[in-house]
Amino acid sequence: MSRRGINPAGVDEGSSQMIEHEQWHELGQQLRVDSVRAAAAAESGHPTSSMSAADLMAVLLAKYLRYDFDRPELASNDHLIFSKGHASPLLYSLYKAAGAISNEELLTFRKLGSRLEGHPTPEIPWVDVATGSLGQGLPCAVGVALSAKRLERLSYRTWVLCGDSEMAEGSIWEAFDHASHETLDNLIAIIDVNRLGKEARRCSAGTPPPTCAGPRPSAGERSRSTATTWRRSTAPSSRHWPATAGRSRSWPERSRARG
Repeated sequence: MSRRGINPAGVDEGSSQMIEHEQWHELGQQLRVDSVRAAAAAESGHPTSSMSAADLMAVLLAKYLRYDFDRPELASNDHLIFSKGHASPLLYSLYKAAGAISNEELLTFRKLGSRLEGHPTPEIPWVDVATGSLGQGLPCAVGVALSAKRLERLSYRTWVLCGDSEMAEGSIWEAFDHASHETLDNLIAIIDVNRLGKEARRCSAGTPPPTCAGPRPSAGERSRSTATTWRRSTAPSSRHWPATAGRSRSWPERSRARG
């Protein structure tokens, strides 16, 4: 089942959309709580930088990201790069929500011997590049997207979560400029403007400048729809995510549970 089409029998389109938004909100809240729990267990980390982007990542995971976490080697998988690598608690919470890691492993964040380091590294099978130095993730993502379009000739998309502070880095502007020059319509940069750092405008690099008022999943969805009008649209595959507590339930099961 496609993530676009959760529509239980007898539920009209408006009600189905409301259910979908409620699910995004619930997932966003789960990502926030898990980010704080991971950082609290480690007594270090960046929980606030993680919490500010939770709704954005909730909508991405629930509706748009095409990724088989059981088979990270699949060439057709999308790529997700956290350019703001210090928000790693959010990335690891996303992995937990997708069922890729357990709650027990999440709480090993920043512990000696754990693969969940303070910044993401390719030791984790779902991480493409090590990030954390601000301004480095987006340039790497441009290379991934360029490879998909020019070398591999594959339709996967590259999603990048950027922070507002790193918008001041020259490497970011060069990456935007190169992406525009190469017309990389398979590259989507999501900028988390949480007002905790510096902000820079990016219109001159040929990228669209939409913003949304947060933290509301529906606002993030509207911004995403606007931001990607310049690229071709592709239909995502289905994705399941576990409930915060109790047994894991799929999206359709959760919809039926709500009545």
